[in-house]
This record gives sequence, C-alpha cells and structure tokens, in this order.
Amino acid sequence: MEMKAHKKAHIKQAHLQGSLIIVGFGSIGQAMLRLLFQNIEVRPEQVRIISGDENGEDIAREFGVAFTPHMLTEENYHAVLEPCLSKGDFLLNLSVDVSSLALMELCWRRGSLYLDTCIEPWLGGYTDKSISVSLRSNYALREKALAFAREKQRGATALLAHGANPGLASTFVKQALLNIAADSGMSVKKPTSSGEWAELASRLEIKAIHVAERDTQNTARRKQSNEFVNTWSVDGFVGESLQPSELGWGSHERHFPADGARHGFGCDAAIYLNRPGAATRVRSWVPFSGSYHGFLITHGESISIADHLTLKENGKVIYRPTVHYAYHPCDDAVLSVHELAGRNWRLQSNKRILRDEIVDGVDELGVLLMGNAKGAYWYGSHLSIQEARRLAPYNNATSLQVVAGVLAGMVWVLQNPNAGVVEPDDIDHEVILEIARPYLGELVALYTDWTPLRDRGWLFSENVDWDDPWQFKNIRVT
Repeated sequence: MEMKAHKKAHIKQAHLQGSLIIVGFGSIGQAMLRLLFQNIEVRPEQVRIISGDENGEDIAREFGVAFTPHMLTEENYHAVLEPCLSKGDFLLNLSVDVSSLALMELCWRRGSLYLDTCIEPWLGGYTDKSISVSLRSNYALREKALAFAREKQRGATALLAHGANPGLASTFVKQALLNIAADSGMSVKKPTSSGEWAELASRLEIKAIHVAERDTQNTARRKQSNEFVNTWSVDGFVGESLQPSELGWGSHERHFPADGARHGFGCDAAIYLNRPGAATRVRSWVPFSGSYHGFLITHGESISIADHLTLKENGKVIYRPTVHYAYHPCDDAVLSVHELAGRNWRLQSNKRILRDEIVDGVDELGVLLMGNAKGAYWYGSHLSIQEARRLAPYNNATSLQVVAGVLAGMVWVLQNPNAGVVEPDDIDHEVILEIARPYLGELVALYTDWTPLRDRGWLFSENVDWDDPWQFKNIRVT
C-alpha cells in the first residue's frame, strides 16, 4: 500500500482580478472560505455571497464577505445576477435547485468565468413527472451543456461539475491508469487526448470503474425519526438519489439489465435504470473498510468518464468501461435513505448536516479500476475528521474533499480563462492533483484480489456470470 500525506505552504496559486460571486452557501460554501483566501489572491471586498437563506451568514461576516440572502428562481436570476457580472468576474455556483445551464449562459454573455460542482436543473427538475425518466437524468443535463458548448464554441471558461465527484474522480482515474501502466512495466507517455486515454485503458484491460466511497464519520447524537442526516447537503443528496440510476455502459457487458434503457440521443455512452439511485445497490470495495454494498447514485462522472474512455472503429464502439458511483454514505445517512424509501420518497420534515458534532470517522473516496491482470486497483483519498479539522475550519472530511476539487478547478479556470465550456476529463489532471493533494489526507494506491464473486453462492444459489467477474450483473445487488 502506498500512502502519502502532504503539507500545504499556502502559496497563492492564482489571482482574481474581478469580483467573485458565490451562489449558494451551504456546507461546501462555508467550508471553502478559509482555503479560498489561502490559495487565491482575492480580497474579501471582491467576494459576494448570494444564498437562498441566512444559514452561514455569521461565517461570511467572520471573513468580511458581503452576504445577501436571496432565493434565485427562473424568474429573478437574470435581474439579480447580471448587474454583478462582467468580463473578468467569476461566478462560483455551489447551489441546489438553480439551473447550471442558465447561469452558464449568463456568464457566457457577460464574459464571466464559471464553475459548478454538478449540473443542476431548476427546483423540481429532478422529480418532474411531466417529462420522461430519461430527461430527468444527468445524461440529459450533460447533453444540453455539451450542445451549448458546440453552439458557442469560444468564450470565457466554464468548468462543469468540478468538486470531488464529479471532478477529482476524473483526475484519480487518469493517475490510476498511469500508475497501473508503470506497475505493469509499460512505457507510456502521458496521454494528451481522450482517445489516447481510452487506448491506455483498453491496453490495460480495464473493464469497470467504480467511484468507490465509504463514509464512516459518526456522532454521539444518532438520527431521529422523521429526520434526514448527512455529512453534506441533504437537498443535494436527496435530489440525485431520486434521479434514475445511471451508469456508463461498457463494451464488455453481455447482460443488459431488465429495467435498463438507452436514451436514444446524444453520445450513447450511458444507460439508465427505471428506478431511483437510492433504491439500487451495488457491490464495491475500499481499502480500509473492505467490501460493501453501496448505492448506485447517478453522478456526472459516470457518464463523462465512460464517454471520454470510448474507442470507436468505423463508427462502432470497440472499447468502453462500465463506470458508476458506488456510494456508502455515513451510517445515519443510510438510515435516512431507508426511512425516505419507506415514505415513498417524500423527504423527511427535519434535516441535519453533521460537522462540529462528528466524533470520529473517515471518508474513503477514490476510484476502483477492475479488469487488469494485477487485480483491482483503488486510488484516492483517505481523510479523517481530525485531519480535516486541522486543515480548515467549518469542515468535515466529506466537505474538504469537495472543496479540494473546487479550489483546484477555480485555479485552473483562472489560469485558462478562455477555454470555453470544459469538463473535468478535458483538463490536465496533474495540475488539479497538485493543487488538491494537500487537502486530501493520505493518498492511497492499492491492489486487491477482491471481486464481486467472492463468497457468492455459499448460502443460497445465485444467478451470476462466473466467466467474467466484472459483469455489471455480478456487481449489482438484486
């Protein structure tokens, strides 16, 4: 096992000339202020926060940052934000229920820089029964963003979906591929295009990639009835939990899910299941907790990584890995999801985000690459609550991993202000990793002989594919 911890010298990584408008000030916004000023040359008077409620106003005041409680809607966002944005300004979107595409389009017209942590619709978009399940997906939201990019082509940089995952997950995949290649004795230059990365993944025989996360943070005050508890945004987690399960669909797969469907438009790199992510479980593995059952929650990286690692010959796909999230949140969040399901997906009345009351635990967040002859390979962050608190106030392990991705993405945008619309998979992963690494605790790189077939069928007979452990049929919990 390779484990590395890095200390931060707080060297300014980039300079912001204009204003910084932060939309949304939940757990991630509150967690990042200290690190923002440590990493980017920006004065408090350049920063303005616009949030849907007054939560965190005291933290903004502590840092001397202007705070405006104002709920953005489809009807008022233009009037509220346009006067704040001009060429050289930066809009950092950390909100939920505010359309990423609307804010990105406004920034494009104003010549302003843009970054978000996921592609959000307007309030209610995730559960809008007037549109199809397919159109409620992250696949559909991404396709709209890519269509905008193709139409506009040039303009100020808009970096889509760059937090921990999506965001750092794409960085981890690239570094993991290079590590496996080196360990296999392959002489490889760092790829410079999606096609070259896909060729490398194909040569390494990577069949499946999990964003494998296990959160063990805990508190003495346990979840109560009619309460949803989480270590990051409750609304954000519930929103994505109620979207359909989505996964990049690999070229090696030979058992199409009975409840699966293709979208029928766009890149065709992913499929969806006709069930919410919170009702879909998958088998996965992380180094310290070992094997576990996680939720197949939809995430943008499940689609973008699969798309970017696709090889085609004469228009036909000849290689693509299966890619999806395998998320085991903190134990009280798991209980909250079970209660949510029992309520037929109607959110509990009370919400609580764990931060200062956490007494112990870590967040293991990485990528598990499967199929190579050396075994499955996990690469990622092992960050404890104690280390997170040492590095920055108003954080837990989960929020700091997200903030690391946000900060690294912001620095890249400031260094590349005219790149147009880009995804995490488009940018230099080494730059991102260098900036984020000091906030990720221990970076762990480890091979394992785990497969989803381990100990299967000893108690009850199971319908599995013994010939290929990395079939999604074997990974899914049914």
